[in-house]
Amino acid sequence: MTIAPDQLIQFSPLHRLQWEEAQQKYVILYPEGMVELNQSSAEILKLCDGSRLLAQIVSELEEKFATSGLTNDITNFLNVALQNGWIRQA
Repeated sequence: MTIAPDQLIQFSPLHRLQWEEAQQKYVILYPEGMVELNQSSAEILKLCDGSRLLAQIVSELEEKFATSGLTNDITNFLNVALQNGWIRQA
């Protein structure tokens, strides 16, 4: 299962992305547990709201962090997120 560049990316309704004050980081909460995220992963997942395609997420993050060449890293992370069920595509 890999990210389809022509389909919108949405965070899974079975999971919750939230800031955990105790850990000082974003986490994914789900019935079976919790996944701690680094800053980059959290920034990517915050944009997975069902209104953006892969290219739009890449573009927004490259603009936000004044860099380029993030396509492969973001795609690789989103593939892992998709396989883990954290995100889905229509």
